[in-house]
Amino acid sequence: MKYRTIGTAPNTRREVSVLALGAMLFGSRTDEETSFAVLDRYVEAGGTFIDTSDNYAFWEDGGQGGQSEELLGRWRRSRGVGDGIVIATKLGARPLAPGTGYVDNAEGLSAKVIRESAERSRDRLGVAKLDLLYAHIEDQRVPLKETVEGFAELVAEGTVGLLGVSNHAMWRVERARALAAAAGLPGYEVLQYAHSHLRPRLDVPDGLFPDGSLGHAGPDLLGYLRAEPGLALVAYSPLLKGAYTHPDRLPADFDHPGTPARLKVLHEVARETGATVNQVVLAWQIGAELPILPLVGASSVAQLEESLAAVDLELTADQRARLDAAH
Repeated sequence: MKYRTIGTAPNTRREVSVLALGAMLFGSRTDEETSFAVLDRYVEAGGTFIDTSDNYAFWEDGGQGGQSEELLGRWRRSRGVGDGIVIATKLGARPLAPGTGYVDNAEGLSAKVIRESAERSRDRLGVAKLDLLYAHIEDQRVPLKETVEGFAELVAEGTVGLLGVSNHAMWRVERARALAAAAGLPGYEVLQYAHSHLRPRLDVPDGLFPDGSLGHAGPDLLGYLRAEPGLALVAYSPLLKGAYTHPDRLPADFDHPGTPARLKVLHEVARETGATVNQVVLAWQIGAELPILPLVGASSVAQLEESLAAVDLELTADQRARLDAAH
């Protein structure tokens, strides 16, 4: 396994494995036995960075979520997992009532919600401190100042370590970080957005975010990452939910002239390296100039093994240049 440091403050920064494991469906669609087996193998391979959310997976049972955090709590207790494993979670997108969703009925990012939701997450996970806590989605009903101060209070109290942000417009991320800096408060240091080798059209709604761009690491976000070297990008959906091996799963917003060109190069590099296309995508992210940590899901140990093998796949400078240039 390879590792990378996320965060900048000496008392909150953490060293984590470059490959993060997503626990979205653990405890719901992925049963407990399988979930435990995947988690055990990930840790055995040196993995130390697990990702969840307080609303996972509300859509599976029409509830409000919490199954993933609860399963991780049971796994931690049964395995005696300590501080060496970093568990990141999120808040803000938990539905307020069973049978509703986060699009029009999310809990939001008020100071009250931040405090109460973080406490519930700690209880479900069985931890005294959340290693990394994200603002999951935007809440334009609440002043950014209130959100910034709400997160900072938890850091000051020692119940949260690093702060992160996901699925926000970059101008709101920058404004929140500027407010925190001006007040001498901790701000967002980890960004979590969708990112893969194939690129979607940003002018086409993707079904989750009406403007078609908030959830994707587009040019603005990558440029911001270059300008702010203390930040890191946790890239969710790096394998596009299996679309690289099942083209019929490719979302409609990836249907544009750039996709065939990028797929062509991916397959060329896969043949040259003897790796799978999925492994090439992950290796391209892990070895990038920018600090990108792919976040992979796995519903079986076999799926996880394919992703783990990508950590040791070294692309040549020529292969990386061709992958970067394809459009």
